[in-house]
Amino acid sequence: MSQSASRDLFASRLGFILSASGAAVGLGNIWGFPTQVASNGGGAFLLVYLLLIVFVAFPMLVVEMAIGRQGQANPVDSVRALSDSAFVKRVGSGVGWLGLSVPSVVLAFYSIVGGWIVCFFLASLSKLAGGFFGDGTWLETFSVGRNLLGTLIFYVLTILIVQGGVKQGIEKWSTRLMPALFILFAVLFIYILMQDGAIDGLKQYLIPDFSKVWDKDLILAAMGQGFFSLTIGGCSMLIYGSYLSKKENLPKMAMSVTLVDTGVAFIAGLVVMPAMFVAMKNGVEIYASDGHLLNADTLVFRVLPMMFDSLGIWGQIFSAVFFLLLTIAALTSSISMLECPVSLVSERLQVGRSLTTWILGGFIAVGSIVILLNFSALFGLVVKVATQYLQPLAALMFCLFGGWVWSRRSKIEELEQGFPEYAQHWFGKLWPVYVKFVCPLLVITVLWGALSS
Repeated sequence: MSQSASRDLFASRLGFILSASGAAVGLGNIWGFPTQVASNGGGAFLLVYLLLIVFVAFPMLVVEMAIGRQGQANPVDSVRALSDSAFVKRVGSGVGWLGLSVPSVVLAFYSIVGGWIVCFFLASLSKLAGGFFGDGTWLETFSVGRNLLGTLIFYVLTILIVQGGVKQGIEKWSTRLMPALFILFAVLFIYILMQDGAIDGLKQYLIPDFSKVWDKDLILAAMGQGFFSLTIGGCSMLIYGSYLSKKENLPKMAMSVTLVDTGVAFIAGLVVMPAMFVAMKNGVEIYASDGHLLNADTLVFRVLPMMFDSLGIWGQIFSAVFFLLLTIAALTSSISMLECPVSLVSERLQVGRSLTTWILGGFIAVGSIVILLNFSALFGLVVKVATQYLQPLAALMFCLFGGWVWSRRSKIEELEQGFPEYAQHWFGKLWPVYVKFVCPLLVITVLWGALSS
């Protein structure tokens, strides 16, 4: 089922790269990645992560983007389009719906975290402006009221961008937000590096302990982080691929997205790891006596604000910069998550995009509110189900459909559009075999690691 005749496409190559990179760049890069580095051997984790991004995540990113561009439709219809068999089409629908559940469930908890970040940003502004939100403490303190306020603000921002469509919404804002992200990171990195203790953090981050490289838990953590960071199995790359022109070299575009996403994660480590050691120099406790990371899940929300507070007025300025940066990163991901169900409903039911966006955004927001009102019982459970089970399972099914169901001839025809030498190129000879045999085994390993943990 092709939607190409009426389907909105990205207006430029740069617009696609920044939008797709924005979908991948999020809290997984700026919150999750530095925390994983700090918890798993510093430089050793970084080295393994970079290798797994190249040999596992990138080939699977090409699969998802290719399925989307081939189908030129929402995830359900794109997966259905890979086969002419009525039975396989029905199975493909199930796979598409499974994939579609991932961004919807992830958005339900992601928006809560996004709301926390918005509140910390408002608290930083309040301190700088002399307290237009009081002393800002209530915005940094966990409470149902604070959480609801932040989550609703975050949903409204996400919905306002997505309702604009691909060119006027997603692409327009991604081409503004992503450069701002890099500029803010550069400023923050220069500032942090001038603080006492920063160089020690930099050494821990960049110099690997090779004795830890083969640690099973480290490898599984790096693989899981790579999947979550590049949203493999999250449908965002499939849907953005469906908005990509047939004239573009798809593997090259996928590599550009991979490099930008990995670059942001790497730079986040350059900022957060030195910042942790600066915090330690200022009396903030980071590691326990046995060497494990304290407050791993809330590192960004507890440790870094304490560091910023210890640095006076400049600390308050850079606290605002840091949480603005996190808000931007979170938004560039949340808009891609909401776009997945919006594209399905607006295409299948021919409903206006604006109305569809508000209704679906509101529906998922209700799920977030339910989680907030039952936080201790539901939040951790939803995070675990979405990231450790649903997303790897969807990634495995996309990989199996892309590798086994989608015919070799059709794959070649799709990849040759924008890449005429594909069949003769080393990539064209290696990639189909790699995604058919190697990638599924690696995804099964991630699932096995999650189930046995």
